[in-house]
Amino acid sequence: MIRRSPSNGQPQLVRVIGRWSMVALALNSILGSGIFGLPSILAALLGAWSPLAVLLGGAATAAIVACYAEVASQFSASGGTYLYIRTAFGRLAGLETAWLMLLGRLTACAGALNLLVAYLAEFWPRAEAPVPRFWIITLLLATLTFVNVRGVGGAARLGNATAVAKLAALLLVIAVGGLYLAHHGAPPAARPPAGVGRWADALLLLLFAYGGYEVALNPMGEARDPRHDAPFALLTALLVVTVLYCALQVVVVAVLPDAAASTRPLAEVARIATGAAGAGVIAAGALVSVYGYLSANLLAVPRMTFALAEARDFPRLFARVHPRWHTPYASIVMFAVVLWACALLGSFTWNITLSAVARLLYYAALCAAVPVLRRRARRPAGFRVRGGLALPIIGIAVCVALGTRVDFSKSLVLLATIGLALGNWMAVRVPGLNSGP
Repeated sequence: MIRRSPSNGQPQLVRVIGRWSMVALALNSILGSGIFGLPSILAALLGAWSPLAVLLGGAATAAIVACYAEVASQFSASGGTYLYIRTAFGRLAGLETAWLMLLGRLTACAGALNLLVAYLAEFWPRAEAPVPRFWIITLLLATLTFVNVRGVGGAARLGNATAVAKLAALLLVIAVGGLYLAHHGAPPAARPPAGVGRWADALLLLLFAYGGYEVALNPMGEARDPRHDAPFALLTALLVVTVLYCALQVVVVAVLPDAAASTRPLAEVARIATGAAGAGVIAAGALVSVYGYLSANLLAVPRMTFALAEARDFPRLFARVHPRWHTPYASIVMFAVVLWACALLGSFTWNITLSAVARLLYYAALCAAVPVLRRRARRPAGFRVRGGLALPIIGIAVCVALGTRVDFSKSLVLLATIGLALGNWMAVRVPGLNSGP
């Protein structure tokens, strides 16, 4: 059903995203390319202890996700974290959050696009040459943009398909690795000294491996029942990802003689268990995983710029809705064009430090928003975190503790982003600046 504004009759977004499509969107937002290399990094840090770290990382993430679930259940509009922080702490805090998320999403997606080209080179060696690379990135983004502009329903169905495909690829690794271990047994795994620093580094890495779910909350203005479906999608996605991560870590550490030295651990597990064909399937699965990640971001991120424009924090152009397909087409196209330019300019390997700092800041702010929004709530939340303020406090403590492991000297771009957000805030305070249609 189309919602129309009673004041101007302009076309509005439509609520067509169902509960399981929201779960798929959350899964696609979390599961990108990182899972295909994560087990080796964890093995290098903690060896045979790494599966336990995966569980602890899931538990730490659960405290933050539970806070997100409660806060999201109080809203039914688009905007996600930006909307929640703005409502709790004001316009400046909301804009700072939005700019940090936008820069993080642009650089992460640009890196994912370049990684997708690298994965394609496994099947077509010329893919990384300048001209083929240009056309691969251009055509891929053009296709995703077209699907998203044509309707959120089609974009959600694409997300559902890629989520199922990537889950199938990951479950295949677990299955063939488990069968291999059942027949051959597992060699003794290395247990490197597990000092506090190694555990902290592993948990910081896992906080971001589990992250991304917050992006899935941006299009809640197009969800059928956002106040109940958002908590379900977040908690279900976290449970699925925790089980997957733990099972994959166990298989990789047990099957690979030197898991820490492998650059493609999941493909190596498949190669050992089934031969070259299995490794090829996993490489294809990595392609699908990155494609699904990009698809999720093309759906979700423009809904935040749409919300910014609706709140008159961005130019009104970003709030335009297509009269036929009822999608925020201007925001979608703008995001795609900027992403296209970023992807062609570089891979943004420096993004991990930016993402670490940015996420720790707005995750902590979101946890702090829980008691604020509880006091201001005009109706009961669709989901309520039990235990009073215990989980919000734990979530903040996790962010503060892990923040001590971040190298802030490499985060000058963060200061520039904070400055841009401050300039944005000063500009929108000028009366009439965004008063256009």
